Amino acid sequence: MGPERVERRLAAILAADVAGYSRLMGADEEGTHAALMALRREVSDPKIAQHRGRIVKTTGDGFLAEFASVVDAVRCAIELLREVALRNDDVPSERRIQFRIGINIGDIIIEADDIYGDGVNVAARLETMAEPGGICISAIVHEQVQGRLDCTFADIGEQSLKNISRTIRVYRVEPKTAPEKRAGIVEAPLALPDKPSIAVLPFHNMSGDPEQEYFADGMVEEIITALSRIRWLFVIARNSSFAYKRQAVDVKQVGRELGVRYVLEGSVRKGGGRVRITAQLIEAQTGAHLWADRFDGSLEDVFDLQDQVASSVAGVIEPALQAAETARSAHRPTRDLSAYDLYLRALAMSPTPQAFQVLEEAIARDPHYGPALALAASWSMNLVSDGAAQDRDENRQKGIGFARRALAAAGNDPGVLADAAFALACFGEDIVAMTALVDRALTFNPNYARGWHASSFLRLWAGQTDLAIEHAGITLRLSPRAQASNSSWAMGAALFFSRRFEEAIPRLCVAVEERPIFATPYRILAACYAHMGLLAEAQATVARLRTLTSEVIPTYPLPFRDPAHRELYYSGLRLALGEEAIAGGAASPGSEPSRLPL
Repeated sequence: MGPERVERRLAAILAADVAGYSRLMGADEEGTHAALMALRREVSDPKIAQHRGRIVKTTGDGFLAEFASVVDAVRCAIELLREVALRNDDVPSERRIQFRIGINIGDIIIEADDIYGDGVNVAARLETMAEPGGICISAIVHEQVQGRLDCTFADIGEQSLKNISRTIRVYRVEPKTAPEKRAGIVEAPLALPDKPSIAVLPFHNMSGDPEQEYFADGMVEEIITALSRIRWLFVIARNSSFAYKRQAVDVKQVGRELGVRYVLEGSVRKGGGRVRITAQLIEAQTGAHLWADRFDGSLEDVFDLQDQVASSVAGVIEPALQAAETARSAHRPTRDLSAYDLYLRALAMSPTPQAFQVLEEAIARDPHYGPALALAASWSMNLVSDGAAQDRDENRQKGIGFARRALAAAGNDPGVLADAAFALACFGEDIVAMTALVDRALTFNPNYARGWHASSFLRLWAGQTDLAIEHAGITLRLSPRAQASNSSWAMGAALFFSRRFEEAIPRLCVAVEERPIFATPYRILAACYAHMGLLAEAQATVARLRTLTSEVIPTYPLPFRDPAHRELYYSGLRLALGEEAIAGGAASPGSEPSRLPL
């Protein structure tokens, strides 16, 4: 007899799980389980059946489903998440169950009560890239559903997915209409800062070419930077304000959620060598329009146009402002507009090899382009930290070279100073000197969220745990929608090294759940559990870490300058692994630091 024939078919695969499941279970195991079962019974199961799908299997915190139609699969996911969001309106934020979903099309193997194949694996990896309450899809899904559903798509570029040999182009699904809030449910607003505060929302791309989206985003980034240099303004970081991209925005809601008095919105049109920026300033509390204007110029004038917008906005907020304050801080990071365009393209992409190539093209066009050099140094940290990466030391030396060139070109540019110093501290340079550079950057721009982020980690590596916690908190206030994971990780690690293990656990759980593909917080969390004697929890954390990397105990020197901190870290991991650590060849706790795994 010949081999048994394998049953195969083409299908749309939907993979879903609950974001923050471990944290939710840790806080209320029975309540979380009951709530999840109710959601499956009342929402996900009926929705999947309604859209002609089939649940293949369920896991503790998620499920896998297949659909004959990819349009049905994406429509089902949108409606499912919309219904879950409505049900969450009257649930405290720390107890909300939020699914994240990945969808792919592929040829699947059907075996008993399960399905297998590369298409299933890609869907599972896409799920881990989705934000809580969000959907990520592959390019082949995007091709099939574009223009057929009430949603838009954000191209987040070619992505390298774990255990997938090729890169996958990924799109984020963004429903055009957000679910209406239930009557009477109002989230507590953030308190307004003591000084005038503003958020700059993503500007609309009016060029008629979706490929120009990166240019419009780059304009906003530069306007935010120009405003941030005005010391008496409190400016929300780009990553948080861009959380509202492609949403129907209520500026009053934005003001409450970001804790700002003013909101700036507008549009960018680029074409025929010309640029037009339109902008309007709105008082968030009342919705009143305070100012609107239009700025026209050639591409060669683009930096002047950005500074004109910033100066005009600042002058409306504070009429006594002398325009010279903005003019003094104005800078032209490059005179090569092709280099600037390439830099914006790279900035809009994830740090993949393809994006790095675009960035290096920008540097080749202008070898003294500070922001591009600093970004290349930061991306080098990502390359070096990958446990499966080859040529770690070569990439480290390359990153050091980019960072030193960035500092030579920086002048007083706070972004370049902070980012380059962050990278050099990661790579083992003198921590005191690098901290002084970050402090200098924050003197020039006290609104630079990534500068405070860098400062929190440099304080952590230097052993200044209280300052690390304080500066992580400032980061979170400047970027309340985008820095939760980074700030929680910095705070959790600082609490761990302060031996405040019980306080560290919830912070580290948030960091793990909000950035589940980032390995280092898993290690700190496992060590923390182990030192508390919670070996079952430590071993479960190590098991999750192993799905990301085989390198449980780091074999590279750590960035923590305090030998006692390194020993606390290593000993916790050895406790979590037991006798396994002996065979694993743990790195020596006394090694000199060279970089942080980021």
